Amino acid sequence: MKSSRDGLTDQMVSTRRDEHGPNALAAKRQTTLLEKFIAQFKDLMIVVLIVAAIIAAMTGEVVDAIIILLVVVLNAVFGVFQEAKAEQAINALQEMSAPNAHVRRNGETVTVKSDELVPGDIVLLEAGDIVPADMRLLESASLKIEESALTGESVPVTKQLAPVTPTNVGLGDMSDLAFMNSNVTYGRGVGVVTATGMQTQVGRIAGLLDNTKERKTPLQENLAHLGKVLTALILVVAVIVFAVGMIRGNETLINMLLTAISLAVAAIPEGLPAIVTITLALGTTRMAKLNALVRRLPAVETLGSTDIIASDKTGTLTQNKMTVEKIVVDGEVREAKAGVGATTDSDEGILATLLMLNNDTKLTADGLVGDPTETALIQYNMDHDVTADKFLAAHPRQAEIPFDSERKLMTTVNKMDDTGTLWITVKGAPDELLKRATQVQRNGQVESLTDELREQLLTINHQLAVQALRVLAFAYRPVEAVPATMTSDKVEQDLIFAGFVGMIDPERPEVAGAVAEAKSAGIRPLMITGDHADTAKAIAVRLGIIQADDDAGVITGAQLDDLSDADFEKRVSQYSVYARVAPEHKVRIVNAWQKRGKVVAMTGDGVNDAPALKTADIGVGMGITGTEVSKGASDMVLADDNFSTIVVAVREGRKVFANIQKAIQYLLSANLGEVLTLFVMTMMGWQILAPVHILWINLVTDTFPAIALGLEPAEKNIMKQKPRGRTSNFLSGGVFGNIIYQGLLEGGLTLLGYWLALTFPVHAGAEQIHADALTMAFATLGLIQLFHAFNSKSIHGTIFTKQLFKNRAFNWAILVAFVLLAATILVPGFNTLFHVTTLDWFQWLIVIGAGVTMILIVEVVKLVQRLRKSGAEAR
Repeated sequence: MKSSRDGLTDQMVSTRRDEHGPNALAAKRQTTLLEKFIAQFKDLMIVVLIVAAIIAAMTGEVVDAIIILLVVVLNAVFGVFQEAKAEQAINALQEMSAPNAHVRRNGETVTVKSDELVPGDIVLLEAGDIVPADMRLLESASLKIEESALTGESVPVTKQLAPVTPTNVGLGDMSDLAFMNSNVTYGRGVGVVTATGMQTQVGRIAGLLDNTKERKTPLQENLAHLGKVLTALILVVAVIVFAVGMIRGNETLINMLLTAISLAVAAIPEGLPAIVTITLALGTTRMAKLNALVRRLPAVETLGSTDIIASDKTGTLTQNKMTVEKIVVDGEVREAKAGVGATTDSDEGILATLLMLNNDTKLTADGLVGDPTETALIQYNMDHDVTADKFLAAHPRQAEIPFDSERKLMTTVNKMDDTGTLWITVKGAPDELLKRATQVQRNGQVESLTDELREQLLTINHQLAVQALRVLAFAYRPVEAVPATMTSDKVEQDLIFAGFVGMIDPERPEVAGAVAEAKSAGIRPLMITGDHADTAKAIAVRLGIIQADDDAGVITGAQLDDLSDADFEKRVSQYSVYARVAPEHKVRIVNAWQKRGKVVAMTGDGVNDAPALKTADIGVGMGITGTEVSKGASDMVLADDNFSTIVVAVREGRKVFANIQKAIQYLLSANLGEVLTLFVMTMMGWQILAPVHILWINLVTDTFPAIALGLEPAEKNIMKQKPRGRTSNFLSGGVFGNIIYQGLLEGGLTLLGYWLALTFPVHAGAEQIHADALTMAFATLGLIQLFHAFNSKSIHGTIFTKQLFKNRAFNWAILVAFVLLAATILVPGFNTLFHVTTLDWFQWLIVIGAGVTMILIVEVVKLVQRLRKSGAEAR
């Protein structure tokens, strides 16, 4: 690096900064408000509406044009607002990982901002620091670095200075290097910066994101398909009606053009884009209260269709915090929760005392700082009512032999009481420590350590290791004075074995329940981790992801490399746990499931998760422990890092889809009824409803109830149903058939009202009779749709339940829509604007009777559908 142990000169720093740029990850350019606004108009149905508005304006129907454009603009503004709000919230979560670094420059140690580092800088590291750049280590004093954000390995890596061979090892095994954004947990070190910014390992993974294509969500695919189908139908029907009208010769070119526009307006659910956006936004609001921050609106619905949840282990399924789980004293394994704190009154107390004394954890105002293994030993005592700072002050350390990776032991000498009694305390690898022990603390006595007992203890150590517990052994020896020669050969001999502790990064307590609920919902959870296979399997078994005897369900990254993409795609359903994997493996796993038509959600918090987060149908990042890169790649961020929140989000996503499906069934059946009404009126040569009539019905009596349907509570069995998957759409599950028959029913009842007004007129004169008939058709069509909104509260279930009026927003929407519909007929001035007349009580009775008939007929059909379904299931 053409540097020195005294560091770079100011001139060298300036030159290298010009050459390499700042030590920061390249930030993606955020779209402007104008770009966000323009993007809202790419929807096909929106384009058709704009064209309809232009034609309406050119033919003199300015009111119609204004109303259409108003809906389009309001929808765009709402979409921009939600997207911008989500971006602001994400930016608030993103903070610099390492704002400062201690650097040696010009022979002096100075503190600089981490983004000012350049290759060749000499950086000093100590416990609690975040590594500010990639570096080759020059000095190491028991240095340990936790690299879980990069490698997925929860246990800190002990660093060394000797070059690692061979050179083609994984990041987790590069023990002579330190990587940007990893955490120093123990010891001290000095390194020379070898890479900064996008040239670091973190930057390399961030660069993978730029080459990852974003997939369309199932919601986007469904809406796009629906828009194309509706557009094609609209054009066909409009052309047919226009051609028939011109052939008949009863209407002018302009009138038939207006008729075609009316049909287009009737067929297009103008409020659908806004309703979908609002329903999704309501879902994001509810999820935000549950600590799930949605960055992209469609992500809410995508979660609801998820088949696979592939989750990182460390920090997501587990707590990323080593914890003492088992203790071994008197030759038996005991639960740590039932133990006692530091004391010399019992065998357990002696072991707990050694956990405190043989420990380099720092006690700070912000908590425990140090190696996670050692902080776990202090925390064990604190959980058993030991005041750590007072205890350590009463038992000061007099001497020590630091840990080293060759002998795998650490030794301290501590003062035990005012009489001057000292204890030599030793901790380390069980097999190494037992070699140096000649006695054992057992049943309140110190006994000789027989070969038989030594073998029994080694067997217990193996049993704990198989459970993926990290085992440490502890021993001690009372002495009268500090040994004159503090060497391993002189001090770490003739020890009294006190016991073992078994530690693990434990699962989050709520995750097992979340996994069980996900499975009951037909969702398959996967664990993807950089940890060792034994540890990964043990946690997966405890969480219920796999069974204890399911060895075939675990695969390592090395084994995955031996499989071709084709072979892996065939066998991917066999595996539920992936261990010792690299970022490229995670992307490959997600792709394999997607090729099988599955909707994949990927959760994670590390830089190594980012490419898979972006490749997945929905990426779920962690707000607390998550890195800046992983948050930026995610569609949703969990502010509390709680895995169970994901299952809550799945439930919310399913409810959102169901409510959108209800709204679509309601809107499209209503629009089909309008198209049928206009089509038959045109064919019969009757006076037809004007565009303003259709728009008022679509935007008032349709839109308000449809939005309120988005607030419908989730059905009781929503998490017992199988995932919809990628092939499902909004018209599945009998919805398409419902739209057809309900649309025909609405149109038929409306035309019946029109015919009754012509056949049994209340007023005299052809012009007045036709005006009354048109008004009755307008009122009947609008009121039927308000009654039909109640039908749409459930796709197949009856509406006559206690839940009928539970949705207060829906009740108000119906009331407001009815008042606005009635106002067009009853309020002077409004009826002139809408070209309608005032109806008498008999005519209103017919209108109301049509609405009641709509409910009764749909209820009968639903009953038949339920009976047929139960009969099919019984067979």
